[in-house]
Amino acid sequence: MNVCIHGHFYQPPREDPISNYIPSEIGAEPFNNWNERILAECYEPNALARNFGKMSFNVGPTLFRWMWEFRPEIARMIVDQERANFEQYGVGNGMAQSYHHTILPLATAEDKVTQVYWGICDFEYRFGHKPEGIWLPETGADLDTLCVLSDQGLKFTILAPWQVHSENGHPGPYLVDLPGGREPFVVFPYNRDLSTMVSFIPTSTENGDQFLNIVREKLCRGNGALNIIASDGELYGHHQKFRDIFLSYVLDSGKSQQDFNWTYPGKWLQENEVSAKATLISPSSWSCFHGVDRWKKECACTPGAEWKGPLYRALRGIADWVDRTYVGFMSRFMADPWCFRNNYIKVITGQISLEALLEEEGSGFISNADLEKISMLMLAQIKRQRIFTSCGWFHQEFHRIEPQNNIAYAAMAVWLTEMATGEHIDSETTMALADVRDKKSGLRADTVFSQTLIRAKIEADS
Repeated sequence: MNVCIHGHFYQPPREDPISNYIPSEIGAEPFNNWNERILAECYEPNALARNFGKMSFNVGPTLFRWMWEFRPEIARMIVDQERANFEQYGVGNGMAQSYHHTILPLATAEDKVTQVYWGICDFEYRFGHKPEGIWLPETGADLDTLCVLSDQGLKFTILAPWQVHSENGHPGPYLVDLPGGREPFVVFPYNRDLSTMVSFIPTSTENGDQFLNIVREKLCRGNGALNIIASDGELYGHHQKFRDIFLSYVLDSGKSQQDFNWTYPGKWLQENEVSAKATLISPSSWSCFHGVDRWKKECACTPGAEWKGPLYRALRGIADWVDRTYVGFMSRFMADPWCFRNNYIKVITGQISLEALLEEEGSGFISNADLEKISMLMLAQIKRQRIFTSCGWFHQEFHRIEPQNNIAYAAMAVWLTEMATGEHIDSETTMALADVRDKKSGLRADTVFSQTLIRAKIEADS
């Protein structure tokens, strides 16, 4: 049996939108914040057990950036374990992830490209080789998104089984036809029963041997199929204690139980050919049965969350203004501001300076004053990309920190754009935030927005 466990390792961005430092977080004790606690409970023990070399995984780029700065030795362990597979087999077991946790079917065409491009480049920079597959946030997919993945040289992704419809009833993986003369794209649907069991029934992973017996009963053995068990990676040690030990035991079972061949999608594709075809259910995701409604309006996944629709529309208007202003200003210096934004990932990762990137783009002489403005504008674009981090819409309650952070990122994107260009956002655009309010506390989105602007101005003047 070809079996694969995939872990999606990711945490919402916790940095304060102004200071960029993670504040102390209640409940994370004895650690300063949840990133530190989850690292100690999950990322570190799994790295020490070398589990990152035995499973399929992705690490969200924003999380990995933090880990690289806070505990670089753990980040390097993860890289080294993945890199060993790449050097042995010519394909690694790590997958890229689009940079911020944006629901790509809801993103603009330019944002789809930027998010995927940044995710690919960040992976290549850290792991030292190009990724062949990518994890889509919340496995959110539509046909346009798969086209972007294909255009950027990716070969496959993992989706929920209800996101594809088999054309002949055969089990996956599948080829999904794409428009425009592109080659079909490979989609690996994960095993629904086993993935659900691992994620939501803790007793199922208390005993490794019993788990392996359940796997034998439920997995598809025919045609060399790849059976994927997918879940949040934090399950292994954080959400469920001691599951890092369970994971290590299970992944080592191939040595004693010869009917298990633990592998991963890239390696499986080297040894097998995909012939079954499927149609993509577009748009769709793994955590909303209403397509991707959860991240733009109230749906049955989060009943009573009437605030989502008005917030999405208000932030969409703000983001559109930021983008128009960005293009208008940057067009003075280059032919393609969107291409420049894509390549700015090399500045974010510290590979080159902003001046060097401008030189690469053939921007000619740029004064120090304009260079400062461009630097500010690019920082605004980073904040702008964080506006639609999915965590802000996932839950039912508006008073949580995640939607407030999304609004604060929007405020910072506006403030930085105004400072750089001298233009000012239309008051009607920001007034739309007044329609968003928390039922229990009365907290309003426009209050969060204006308070962030006040803080930004105070910080700038101090």
